[in-house]
This record gives sequence, C-alpha cells and structure tokens, in this order.
Amino acid sequence: MTDRKTLQLRDPSETDAAPVVKKKGRGWEISDKRLDALHDRARDMRRHSTPAHKALAERFAKADLGKYKFTRHAVIGSAIVDFGCPLLGMAVSIDEDGVDPAIATRRDKSLEAVGIRVMRVKAADVLEDIEPVLARITAGMKMRMGDKRSAARAHAEANPRQNYSRPKPERSRS
Repeated sequence: MTDRKTLQLRDPSETDAAPVVKKKGRGWEISDKRLDALHDRARDMRRHSTPAHKALAERFAKADLGKYKFTRHAVIGSAIVDFGCPLLGMAVSIDEDGVDPAIATRRDKSLEAVGIRVMRVKAADVLEDIEPVLARITAGMKMRMGDKRSAARAHAEANPRQNYSRPKPERSRS
C-alpha cells in the first residue's frame, strides 16, 4: 500500500509570513517577459525624469552615503520605485500629481511584505526646499540601519550555535 499525498492546510500563522522567493523571474514570481517590460519602462522613466526626480537624483549623486547607494527607478519585484537602496531594504518614492494614492498604497504594502520600507516624499517639497527632505531621508536611513542591526542581533541570539565569524584567508608559505 502506497502513501498518498493529500492537501495539507497551512497554519494561519504561516500566511502572514513574507512570501517565499521563487526561482522564476530572477528571484521573484514574475515571468521573464513581464520583468523585461518593467526594466524597459524603468529605463524610459530614467530618460524622461521629472524636475523633482532630477533634483533629488543630483543630490544623491553628490552625497557621500558610504556603502549605501540609491538607484534611480529601481525595479523591485513587480514595482518600479523612484529610488531604491537594496542594501538597506529602503525605497524613496516621489509623489507626483496624477498618481492614484490607492495604487501607491497597495504597492507600498506589497513591498513592505518582502522587507522593503517605502518613504514617500512630495514633489513640491523637493522642488521648493530640498534640505528638510534630505534630512528626513537621512533619518529614515538611520532608523533602517538600526532595524537591521537589531534584527541581526535577535537572529544571533536565537541561533547561538551558528558560527558568524568569517574564515581567515590562508597565507602562502614562501
């Protein structure tokens, strides 16, 4: 007698977890055709940027952010964010006129489900006085760095037997 595989219902606590990364579509559950279309659209958006976007991109280019880099019109999953920092898991989105807030809210929730924190900035604020906007972004970056450190600490405490040290490179004996 063979064992039959039956449909197992998942525990309700598992459904709130972040989606599992698939091996399809460069790590996301997206077809390659759709992903290529997103990259083409992002490239077009970079070529035809708004004045607010150009001003913020210029300031990011001049700023010394260390190892953190914000990429213009970055494709994250099935969304295109105005500026994305993959190392921090952070995105900055410029709110332009004519953008449906319901769609933006839905996109932000889907990005936060996979660990990307989205910060919204008004285009008028960027064009009128960019300094407070940059201060807000810097504060958001510091908060995100703290979140990452505390998550790493919690992981290390939960897994005490795991080795976190890097192996030392072997020296050649001459």
